[in-house]
Amino acid sequence: MSKTALVNRADRDPVSTVLKWVLLVVGFATAMLLFWTTLRTYQGVPPQPQRFVSRSGDVIMTADDIIAGKGGVQKADLMDYGSLYGMGSYYGEDYTASLLKNIALSTRENYAHDVGERTFSHLSPEKQTVATTHMREDLRGIDLTQDTVVLPDAVSHAFVKIRDETAASFLRTDRSSGWNATQALTPALALKTADFLMYSALTTVAHRPGETYSWTQNWPYEPLVGNTPTGATFIWTWASFGFVFLAFGVVLFIYEYWLDDADTSLRECILVPARPLTSSQRKIWKYFLLVSALILIQILVGSIMAHMYYDRSSFYGFDVNRYIPFSFMRDVHIQAPIVWIGLSWIGAALFLSPVIAGGEEARGQGWLVDALFWVTAFVVVGGLVGDYLGIMGAIDTNWFWFGNQGLSYIQLGRFWQIGFFAGLIVWSALVMRALWPTVPGWIDAARDFWTGRIRLEHLIWASTVNIALLYVCGMVPLTGIEKSFTLADFWRWWVVHLWVEQSFEFFAATMTAWTLMATGLVSRKLAERGMYFEVILVFLGGVIGTGHHLYWAGEPSIWIPFGTMFSFIEVLPLVLLIMEGIHHYRLINAHGDFQYRVGYMYIIGAAFWNFVGAGVYGGGILNAPLVNYYEHGTFLTLNHAHASLFGAFGELAIGLIYFCLRYIHAGEKTFSERPGILAFWLYNAGLILWTVLNFFPVGWSQLLAVYEHGYAYARSAAFYDTTLFWQWMRLPGDVVFAGGALVMSGDFIIKLYPLYPLWTQRLFRSVSLDTKKD
Repeated sequence: MSKTALVNRADRDPVSTVLKWVLLVVGFATAMLLFWTTLRTYQGVPPQPQRFVSRSGDVIMTADDIIAGKGGVQKADLMDYGSLYGMGSYYGEDYTASLLKNIALSTRENYAHDVGERTFSHLSPEKQTVATTHMREDLRGIDLTQDTVVLPDAVSHAFVKIRDETAASFLRTDRSSGWNATQALTPALALKTADFLMYSALTTVAHRPGETYSWTQNWPYEPLVGNTPTGATFIWTWASFGFVFLAFGVVLFIYEYWLDDADTSLRECILVPARPLTSSQRKIWKYFLLVSALILIQILVGSIMAHMYYDRSSFYGFDVNRYIPFSFMRDVHIQAPIVWIGLSWIGAALFLSPVIAGGEEARGQGWLVDALFWVTAFVVVGGLVGDYLGIMGAIDTNWFWFGNQGLSYIQLGRFWQIGFFAGLIVWSALVMRALWPTVPGWIDAARDFWTGRIRLEHLIWASTVNIALLYVCGMVPLTGIEKSFTLADFWRWWVVHLWVEQSFEFFAATMTAWTLMATGLVSRKLAERGMYFEVILVFLGGVIGTGHHLYWAGEPSIWIPFGTMFSFIEVLPLVLLIMEGIHHYRLINAHGDFQYRVGYMYIIGAAFWNFVGAGVYGGGILNAPLVNYYEHGTFLTLNHAHASLFGAFGELAIGLIYFCLRYIHAGEKTFSERPGILAFWLYNAGLILWTVLNFFPVGWSQLLAVYEHGYAYARSAAFYDTTLFWQWMRLPGDVVFAGGALVMSGDFIIKLYPLYPLWTQRLFRSVSLDTKKD
């Protein structure tokens, strides 16, 4: 049957037609809801008073000091050593929690001095209770809505003392805590940085006007100041559990009753009859080799970082922190996967698009694909070099533009960010040119889209546009730092969550459906039904579910119900679609050899880790507000981060590359699947070992430490010193996972051989001959 006939037949599927309209309505409704909640967030963030003064009128700090101090936090990249409001690295302290506790302790000591005792411990039990009550009332009663905030004497003295100590600590190396004196802060800027952090600590205890909770919904948990979960945190937790079970039932019913059928429709085996490679396809080898290099760099840096949790003074005797600070290593470790996953998808989409188009190619496509690679490589290398120079203080005035932007996961300087965004726009344009290489074809595709005859190919391209445009949200405001950390963190999550769990999920759903269809495992009808349903839930869960990151950083309480209700259901349809694919895969295996076994294994692995990483580790362990209140910023989050980012999106990226590699060698009986399969099992074994031997043992004990002693203690070096054995047990997973990366990288080098330039092929052959002689 012709491609046109297949499309026309698919148009007659009434279920797909209904799902298209539902997707349109859901997409519009979630966008409007997001705009409304954004407005509410701007209205409900913690205000910044013009100045804080003592009762005697001495100015302690001003709004300008706070704003400059926020810049200092970003310039010194403190979020990649410790964290603010639980956001950032888990290596160092959480500044908001530790400073809150220190302010409270110092204030209580000042009350003891006021009644003539040397220390708080010398007070009688009754007077200790009175002093603690006064301390809590004074801290809770600070009104941040006033232009001038007058601090009680005991609080103001404590504030100045702790602020000065904090500023001095930034400029002093402390090997026991793994801190190297920052090169990016002057003494004056260090003091303002401490001002900002002290102000942030106050927002966690000062009550919102007319409410019985703080600007951060009483987070962090700190018994000393009386911070405990709010009523909304308690109620919406139980409501979310009920909603999740209901949603599971509804999703299963809809899929089984309307979407799933015997699937007797004709198959489109697009990938099986391989055509000669186009000019652009022959340029893709550089993308995939850079992917393997970045994976190896990420693993190397991650292993050094893991070692520093159990030996903060050195790396097997070498003082690595003096030359490469922990914050820069974390920058590389979390930027590298975003880049290599992005490069995988860019390369795979550009390679597979001509296959979808039937082998045609637009004029100049090969040259443009080549140019995009070199521009992207320049942005990536320039961004990482600028990041390092910014942290080390070599870039001073223009650190925001060319150095380190200092927001976790969005570390690239703004100049490099703009360059990366431009690359994503060009990628989207090149995918469009590849899918519809002629002007008449593009016009037909546009007409079909706007008249409602939307095909899977349309949504593949739409997902690339979505990825490109949503990245812009990480550049708000464009030309400078946001004055409010709450708002900066809000827009950061638009990239870290929305970009990943909406845009990435959108792309993942479309490409997974296409590969299932293109290999003949499912029909176009079933692939598109499942994909439409998945994307509907991606918009519901991925967009509205952003709120589960916005509980405790100063956003209004509306995010608690929104964040907890929609985060878990988005992964189920993808799993159901994969289950259908496995059924057909078994049928194909029974009647002949299936050529895309390796790529398909990674697709299945991605679906599994999507469910486990995003669903179980994310929705199940982290998402509920009452659970997240205690868990936020602990090692349990690392399960979600690693399983979702690598397990779900990374394995999908590698799987797409293996689809491309198999297509390059289509029909060759010598194509070996063993290295790719071995790498697959090593990767997955590494993920499991990390969870069983490191993330869970440390995470559960850390959660208990929060509950028993408060969040500040659970994030301290003193607590981590009690987990040294389990920190060492990160090593087995690192070794196994790194083995998978080495095997995969070698496999890439060998299988990309037909795409290498002639001089490279000659060099490759000569090295191979020399090896055989030896």
